[in-house]
Amino acid sequence: MNITKMLAGLCLVAIPLLVLAEEKFKVCADPLNPPYSSKNLDGFENKIAALFAKELGQTLEYTWFPQRIGFIRNTLMAPLKDSDVDSKDFKCDVVMNVPAGSDMALTTKPYYRSNYVLLIAKGRGWDGIKNAAELTGLPPEKQDALKIAMFDRSPGTVWMQKNGLLDQGIPYQSMSGDDENNIAMQIDQDIKAKKINMVILWGPMAAYVSSQSPKGSYTMIPMQSTPGLPFEFSMAMGVRNGDKARKAVLDKLIDTKANEIKAIITGYNIPLAAIPKETAHDDDD
Repeated sequence: MNITKMLAGLCLVAIPLLVLAEEKFKVCADPLNPPYSSKNLDGFENKIAALFAKELGQTLEYTWFPQRIGFIRNTLMAPLKDSDVDSKDFKCDVVMNVPAGSDMALTTKPYYRSNYVLLIAKGRGWDGIKNAAELTGLPPEKQDALKIAMFDRSPGTVWMQKNGLLDQGIPYQSMSGDDENNIAMQIDQDIKAKKINMVILWGPMAAYVSSQSPKGSYTMIPMQSTPGLPFEFSMAMGVRNGDKARKAVLDKLIDTKANEIKAIITGYNIPLAAIPKETAHDDDD
């Protein structure tokens, strides 16, 4: 083995010790965002964060901020003291749930993968639907009664547009700024009020909506990815760009605590898909 590569490897092993020596595991999170996180600490992100903090022997600490535009800027990238723009101390260090490979932060390896589903309220005339494509073949009068929730910047909305169902869409914003309800909570309320009958929704949020009603209240149909229109996505954790030491620690925990992480997530009945194996590169760290 080349001596230069060997020395570099030893340095990479030593760097995470700086993170391990910290007293706090500082998480950036939304205070009202089920099933992910809440101030009641009952979201799956909260439980995974607690698992990691315990494993590192650190005290878990939160910086709360609504998950909307500016979230990363006001949490992960915000100095501990707002007036100290050159500070190397930040309000928090880890975002527990970001798309793998996101350019908003340096992301860890994926720790779960889920998919969008078509969630249909039962008992409203749609119980026979077994595949999302069947919605496109309904008689016109039946189609007009669909009332499908649709979101800005969502693959579900793209699918509806491609399949001529935009007229049946009820528009929602992905980031509403509502201090009393996140999107999943709002969808739950509106389905129960019969403002909508169905929604193409991201797996974790669909699982939350389903959990708020008696078992068997919904049909949950996985959306099928097609070329140019994926419905499955891998999720990771995020740290500040350049914070490779913290990323290395988190990557190690994702590996060693994989079974516990999966048990936590499946405890919320979130639909999971296999995480694709990615090709390793020689310069990976």
